[in-house]
Amino acid sequence: MRFFHLSDLHLGVRVNEFSMLDDQRDILIKIMGHAADYKPDAVFIAGDIYDKNIPTVEAIKLLDWFLVSLNELGIAVYMIAGNHDSTERVSFAAPILGKSNVHISQVYSGKIAPIEMKDDHGDIKVWLMPYLKPSIVRSHFQDREIDTYSDAVSAALSNLEIDNKARNILVAHQFVTGAIRTESEEIFVGGSENIDATLFDAFDYVALGHLHRPQSIKRPTLRYSGSPLKYSLSEADHIKSITMVDLTIKGDVEISEITLQPSRELREIRGTYKELTLFKNYVETDRDDYVYIVLTDEDEEPEAIAKLRSIYPNIMRLRYDNTRTQAEAADIRITNHDNKEPVDLLGELYELQNGQPMNETQRAYSLNLLEKIWEDNA
Repeated sequence: MRFFHLSDLHLGVRVNEFSMLDDQRDILIKIMGHAADYKPDAVFIAGDIYDKNIPTVEAIKLLDWFLVSLNELGIAVYMIAGNHDSTERVSFAAPILGKSNVHISQVYSGKIAPIEMKDDHGDIKVWLMPYLKPSIVRSHFQDREIDTYSDAVSAALSNLEIDNKARNILVAHQFVTGAIRTESEEIFVGGSENIDATLFDAFDYVALGHLHRPQSIKRPTLRYSGSPLKYSLSEADHIKSITMVDLTIKGDVEISEITLQPSRELREIRGTYKELTLFKNYVETDRDDYVYIVLTDEDEEPEAIAKLRSIYPNIMRLRYDNTRTQAEAADIRITNHDNKEPVDLLGELYELQNGQPMNETQRAYSLNLLEKIWEDNA
């Protein structure tokens, strides 16, 4: 059995106000080309199919084309909703689509039934678990204390009737502790979204979505495929790929990557205004790439971004790195909030207003309140 593992398509996303729809169409065409070459039996799409709960018409049409194209090649599809998706909208007509070998996770009801496959080596059971948060799971397990995301996933998995003799594949969209994030992913309060990797020990392969960097956690078969395109500068060094998985006998899983090359790269370029506008410098570069420009001039060039856009039409952002900006950065470094949790920021505000830090009881209360606010709005 061979399958492709994809996730985080984010169809319809805009990055710094640039629509990525054409780039997404191009990369899906390339994925279809690889599907024709490598002939997988199935494609798993592990959530964040769309970028918004209510996707655009264009994003829906693109997904429609992709699913129909896979179906025409005789490739089964197993797809779940992620935190950016509306589970109800994604699961529309799921029972009917399942008869056409397009299997979609349904709204969580307290139980998940496996979808059964078979090959020369025996039974394969695929479990589709949509993105879960405590409030979704809590109502189905009133006898259990479910406060964290790990509690929620643990409860949901404990209710699966897993056949340990079969090969079991889980498709999920959660954050496993130890994984590496990028700035284009949502950060949850106080690490409350963390899921213990050991919860997935019963599965022969776990096809994860949520994080945009391809990576395995704790073991090769607990894996994020990553997004097929770069959606922020923090992903500029990523090599995007399809994760291809070959299953034979139970316990024998071979994982490889098929590199994906976008039509336009996302990268950072830096130098003085003169350097970046010299013909001999820019003529050798792909000027259609999405670029973040860093100017190192001491004096700011008037209307620099408008002038540079005549050479680099897809400038996503421009900033200066010079004596002035470095001094300003040094002045505010002590109050840099980029890597601080919301509860820590609240603690700093409390101390500023009250002249003393929060005690442990106040901090615990604040953390619980922040988590509830986040969960209710996620």
